[in-house]
Amino acid sequence: MDNRISEIRRLIRALRVSMREAEAVMHEQINRDEDCTFVAEEILKMRSVMSGLAQERAALGDTDPIIVASLFIPRRLPTPPRPRPVKRRLVPPGSGLRLLAR
Repeated sequence: MDNRISEIRRLIRALRVSMREAEAVMHEQINRDEDCTFVAEEILKMRSVMSGLAQERAALGDTDPIIVASLFIPRRLPTPPRPRPVKRRLVPPGSGLRLLAR
């Protein structure tokens, strides 16, 4: 039984890595405005396999977290927040055109 748990953990680890790679490919296809249906279907299949493995793992009594080294490198630097525009009045205060501005 311990060998089966080790095998399931190894499969889950491999699936996570391949899912991340497939998601990166899918995002690149989306950015290029290409059809990503095939890759998205493959990710859904991987998720269903992952779900089955997770259920089997839980049934065997394994509750330890599975750690996968993240090799994710952001493609873009985070953009700083834009400054809010300053509200300007088109009519100077005190002029008689205040009624038109409503």
